[in-house]
Amino acid sequence: MDRIIPFVTARLKSSWLPALLLVALVAFAYLPVWHGGYIWDDDAHLTQNPCIVGSLGFKGIWTSSSAIYYPLVLTSFWLQHALWGLNPAPYHLVNILMHGLCAVMLWRVLLALRVRGAWLGAALWALHPVQVESVAWITELKNTQSGVFFLLSILAFLWWRKGEGAKLGHYALALLYAVAAILSKSSTVMLPVVLGMCWWWIGNEGCGPWKWLRLHWRGLLWLAPFFLISAAAAGWTIWEEKFVSGAVGADWAQSWPDRCVLAGKAVWFYFFKLLWPDPLILIYPRWHLDGSQPAAYLPVAAAVALSLYLWQSRKSWARPTLLAWSYFGVSLFPVLGFFSIAYFAHSFVADHFQYLASMGPLALVGSVIAVVMESCRLPKAGRTAVCAVLLSVLAVLTWRQSAPYADAQTLYQQTLEKNPNSWMAHNNLGNLLLQKGEVEPALAEFRAALAIRPNYAEAHNNLGNTLLQQGHIDEALPHLQRAVEIKPIFADADNNLGNALMQKGRGDEAIEHYQRALRANPDYAQAHSGFGVALAQMGRMDEARVQLVRAAEIQPDSVDAHFNLANLYQQTGRMAEAILHLQKVLEIRPGMPMAQNMLAWTLATWPDPSIRNGPKALALAEDLARASAERDPVILDTLAAAQAECGKFDEALATARRAANLARTQGNAPLTEDIRSRLLLYEARTPFHQSMPAP
Repeated sequence: MDRIIPFVTARLKSSWLPALLLVALVAFAYLPVWHGGYIWDDDAHLTQNPCIVGSLGFKGIWTSSSAIYYPLVLTSFWLQHALWGLNPAPYHLVNILMHGLCAVMLWRVLLALRVRGAWLGAALWALHPVQVESVAWITELKNTQSGVFFLLSILAFLWWRKGEGAKLGHYALALLYAVAAILSKSSTVMLPVVLGMCWWWIGNEGCGPWKWLRLHWRGLLWLAPFFLISAAAAGWTIWEEKFVSGAVGADWAQSWPDRCVLAGKAVWFYFFKLLWPDPLILIYPRWHLDGSQPAAYLPVAAAVALSLYLWQSRKSWARPTLLAWSYFGVSLFPVLGFFSIAYFAHSFVADHFQYLASMGPLALVGSVIAVVMESCRLPKAGRTAVCAVLLSVLAVLTWRQSAPYADAQTLYQQTLEKNPNSWMAHNNLGNLLLQKGEVEPALAEFRAALAIRPNYAEAHNNLGNTLLQQGHIDEALPHLQRAVEIKPIFADADNNLGNALMQKGRGDEAIEHYQRALRANPDYAQAHSGFGVALAQMGRMDEARVQLVRAAEIQPDSVDAHFNLANLYQQTGRMAEAILHLQKVLEIRPGMPMAQNMLAWTLATWPDPSIRNGPKALALAEDLARASAERDPVILDTLAAAQAECGKFDEALATARRAANLARTQGNAPLTEDIRSRLLLYEARTPFHQSMPAP
C-alpha cells in the first residue's frame, strides 16, 4: 500500500486539469437537472424505501430483500439521506458528479490502453445525449456508481498487467473494485470478459485471440476469481428478476427464436442511437417479435456478418474496430433478451441499458477523429476548434434532452407524445396530476393506462383509491379487488381495499386485507393505522392501540396515526394522552380543523378539571370560528362551550343559538337537539361538561 498511494498520487497530479475540464463540461451540460425532482421508481429505491427512510435502516440494506441487488447503491442513498434528507437536488448533483468521474476514469483507461484521442473519446461518451437517462434519473446512480468501480477495476487490472507500481496490490484493488461494481449494478457481470479483452489488446498485438489464449492460458487463471464473482452475481440476479421483481408471465414468454430476433434488433437499435440520438424516449414502444418470419433474422445476421468480417481483418486496420464492436456486444449481452428482465414489460430497450456499452464505439470515434486530424496535419488550434464544435453540439443536445427531467410531469407528457401506448407514463402522469388536485384529468390518465393494459394492477389501485377518496366507494371496490387479484402481494392495494371495506361497514373483511398488507410490508404505517381503526370500531381497544402506536413509531409525522390514537385514547378515557397526540397533529399540520376542534372541545368540556383549560379552549375555538367564517355549527358549538367554561355565558348563549340555527338549516337534527340541550345549561349560567366514559 505504501507503494500504491504515491504511484496513484503521481498519476493524478499529471492529469488534474484535463480531468477537471471533463467534470466541468458534464456539470454544464446537465445544468437543467440540478433542480429536478424524483421520477418513476425513485420512491421504491429511495423516498419510500424502508431501508432509507424506514425502520430497516442500514442493516436492512444488506440483510433484506428491500435492497434487491443494488446494496452498495442503497448504501450511498442511506449516507446521502443522513446528510441532506430527501431534498432531491443533492442526489442529482451526486449523480452528475459520479458521471463526470466516470468520464475521467474512462479517459485514464483509454490512456492505459494506448488509445489515440483518449480524452476526446471520453468526452464524446460523457456528453452524448443517450446518457441523459442514466444521469438525470436519481435511481440510475446504479449506472454511474457501478461505472466508476467498473472502470477503476479495469485501470487497476491494467496497471497490474503492465507491472507498474505494486503488482499484487493493484490486482487486489481490481478485484475489490469488481465486487463494488457488481454490488452497485449486476449488469457489470461481463467485467471479467472485458478484462480478458483488455489483456489481449495490450499484449501480442500480432496474434489473434485464440492464439493469444493458448499462449496465456496459465496467466488467465488470475481471471478466475473475477469469473466466479460474476457467475454468482449473475445467478442471483436471474433469481431476483424472476422471483422478486416478477419477471414471469406473458410479457416474458418469448421463444428462443424470438429472443435471437430481439438480440439482433436491440444491438442495432443501440448502435444507431449513438450515431443519431433522436428520438430519445424514457419508455420506447415495445416491439412485436415474430421468430417465424425469415426477415426477422436479418439484424442478427448482419451483426454476425460484421463480427466475422472484423475477425477476418483483425491483423490490419480492423483490430481497434473489432475490440470496440466486441466490447459493445459483450457489455450489452445481459440486456439483449436472453434473460428475462422485469423492465421488458415496458420495453425491450432503454437508453440506460447501454451506459457502459457505449464507451467502446464512442471511444473508437474519438480515436478515428484524432487520427484523421493528425493525418491531415491540422494545426493544434484547428484540432481544438474541431473538438470544441463537436463537443458543443453534443452538450447542447444533452442540455435539451435533460431539460424535461427537471419536471416529471413534462417528462411523462413528452414520453406520451412519442409513445402514446406507454401505460406506465399514463399511470405516473395520473399520480402527478392527483398530487396537484387535478382529480378528473388524473382519473382519465388511470383509465387510459387500463385501456392499454387491462391487467395493470398499479393503475387499478390508483383509480380505485382516487374514486374512494372522492366518495365513490361502490365504483372503487371492483378496481381495488382487481388490483389484489392481479398482484397478490400488493400492500398498497390491500390497504386501500381495507379502507373501502371499512366505509362499507365490512370490518372483518377489512381486517383481513390490512393483515395481508402488513404481511407484504410489516413497516407499512398506513396499514397499521387502518388496522387499528378497524379493531377499535370492533371494540378491540387494546389490540387497536398496539397497531396505532406502531404506525406512529414507523412514521412519527403521520397525522392519521396521531389523530387516530387521540380518538382511541379519548374513547377509553385517557384524555391526557389524547391531548398529547392532538397537539402532535397540530404541530405537524397547524390549523387542521378536526384536530383543533377536538382539542378545543376537550379542553372546554372534559369532566376532569385537571384536563380542562377554558382560556386555551377559547383561543383555539375562536381561531377556528374565524377560519370558517362562523358558518360551521360544530365549530360554533365548541366555541359556545369554551365561552361558557370561561364564564362568558351571554356570549355562549348567542353563539349556541347561531349554531343551532345553522344545524337546523343544514338538516342536522341530532346536532340541533344537542345544542339546544346545552343552551338550557348556559341559560342557567352553567358550563357544559361531558360524562366520564366507561373504562
